[in-house]
Amino acid sequence: MTLPKRTLLLGGARSGKSGHAEHLAAEAEDVRYVATGRRRPADADWDARIEEHRVRRPATWTTVESTTNLPQLIVDGTLGVTLVDDLGTWLTHTIDDRAAWDSPRGTIAAEIDALVEAVAQCTGTLLLVTPEVGLSVVPHTRSGRLFQDEIGALNSRLAEVCDDVVLVVAGLPLTLKCAGVHPFRKAEQQP
Repeated sequence: MTLPKRTLLLGGARSGKSGHAEHLAAEAEDVRYVATGRRRPADADWDARIEEHRVRRPATWTTVESTTNLPQLIVDGTLGVTLVDDLGTWLTHTIDDRAAWDSPRGTIAAEIDALVEAVAQCTGTLLLVTPEVGLSVVPHTRSGRLFQDEIGALNSRLAEVCDDVVLVVAGLPLTLKCAGVHPFRKAEQQP
């Protein structure tokens, strides 16, 4: 099976997006799994989620735990597949590291620009897992709204530079864009 060069996989919490990305990567000989979640010793539930992801990865995959140099990892590429899981935790850590939860929107624009540019320039096969949070209510807190706005803008920008975009709902993948073609747009509107 030949994977597209850059695939963005969106979905809600527990939608099956990570599992679908892992399924796509499973047929590749070389897989580099970039885990963006930081362990939190005081949060057993969070650490259990990380462990759940860790134990289902094949032992033959190379795992890189990274929250700070994601654009560089993407640019460096690999001969096989790079699977990034996920961009929501990367974004959270980026906002945390800049202490930007109370800052104006756009404070982390440089980091987001660097990530989008890295994806656009990526020459390897890339699977990006990201949360789709724009389908529910507007969050009650400022930090929740900031995250929702920033991840929504990031996902839109990445969808433009990725070859394929897949929305995973209830474990079922729905292709939104395939090899640069949007199946729901009229032919004359294609990029």
